[in-house]
Amino acid sequence: MDAKTYNILILCTGNSARSIMAEAIFNRLGKGLVSAYSAGSHPKGKVHPYAVDLLRHLGYPTQLFRSKPWDEFAAPGAPAMDFVFTVCDDAAGEVCPIWPGQPMRAHWGIPDPAAVTGTEALRRAAFADAYGRLYNRISVFLSLPIDSLDHLALKAKLDRIGETKD
Repeated sequence: MDAKTYNILILCTGNSARSIMAEAIFNRLGKGLVSAYSAGSHPKGKVHPYAVDLLRHLGYPTQLFRSKPWDEFAAPGAPAMDFVFTVCDDAAGEVCPIWPGQPMRAHWGIPDPAAVTGTEALRRAAFADAYGRLYNRISVFLSLPIDSLDHLALKAKLDRIGETKD
């Protein structure tokens, strides 16, 4: 990626786990290259404690993460997005607001770790698995020569990233 800073919005229904983790990963791995944000169509109002624990354990600052509605990013004065990624199947099927700037969109579905039941170890493992999948996809995205790809080629690559079986 070149000197341009790309704005990225990661969407999920609840904005409590997957989209929050993706926001953290994008901002760490793409520091200086991207500004990532997350939001939800029906935000839970709080970040899942297992997501916070995992991110804190991995050295991410977690104080500023919050569960918020996607309307914040469609409002006047919001940053114009270059890319919008959905990370849950529900959000991918919903009618999204009209995003200023007509960003490129792709679906990168990841199983919901918050929906996993069972022991605490099993549930925490689901969060670690979701994190790993997101990390891999985001790493591939950040390695793309975005400025040298035409629109159709870039869209195909984004879709292919979402189809990976991590």
